[in-house]
Amino acid sequence: MLVRSVLKRYIHPPLLRLYRRIAGGVRFSGNYASWEEAARRATGYGSPEIIKRVTEAALKVKEGEALYERDSVLFTRPQYSWPIIAGLLWIAAQKGNRLNIVDFGGSLGSSYFQARRFLLPLGACNWSVVEQKHFVETGRRYFEDDHLRFYDELDACIGREKPDAILLSSVLQYLPDPGAFIDTLVDKGLEFILVDRTPFFLSKKERLTIQKVPSWIYSASYPAWIMNLGRFQDRFAGPYELIAEFESADTANIPAEFKGFIYRRKDRA
Repeated sequence: MLVRSVLKRYIHPPLLRLYRRIAGGVRFSGNYASWEEAARRATGYGSPEIIKRVTEAALKVKEGEALYERDSVLFTRPQYSWPIIAGLLWIAAQKGNRLNIVDFGGSLGSSYFQARRFLLPLGACNWSVVEQKHFVETGRRYFEDDHLRFYDELDACIGREKPDAILLSSVLQYLPDPGAFIDTLVDKGLEFILVDRTPFFLSKKERLTIQKVPSWIYSASYPAWIMNLGRFQDRFAGPYELIAEFESADTANIPAEFKGFIYRRKDRA
């Protein structure tokens, strides 16, 4: 913990990223034949400890004790995803200085709280999180306001909020079938799709693994996909134009790269 703290404070970002690669980054293991098999060997995302830790951290963000949280880890210094913030403001600029977005798998608003100082000066900011029911119940109780709302179904959120865009930040890899989800999402016709913090193999076939969360965060493990980059991009080809592709800050203990993308639907440009 002391080494990590010193590195964050004094080492330039490129060297810090190199340290993270050497240290292993996000830890994936195994090569499972089915989601069911991997799920049996993992603890899953429904543990009461997870929601408890995330809620405690998010409340500190709400009270101004930290800038934002991610997976219950508090951040008191900015570590922004600049491509995503730029993408959000780019979308708002084309929508009359208004942002209406659904954040799928957005926890208790982690990405919203990270970006909100850049978003609140907009003419309007409507941020809707779609999550598991126990997160939605907590979100509605402690965090919902004029800008931030919570839903437990994507279709219900889209039907009511009519968002222009969807954010998929560190979520596709935890779905049982991310390819099928993307295909369904493409059919929904949202104008903008933003992806961030998603691991890919550049040439290898996709692989189903288990990701283990470091014990200093909380004790948990999840099934997690490492998708093939080419196959992922092919699913958007045709209806969507790739506006930007970028590297995410995360690193892994295997030869995978975390990447992000901004897509715009061609027939609505």
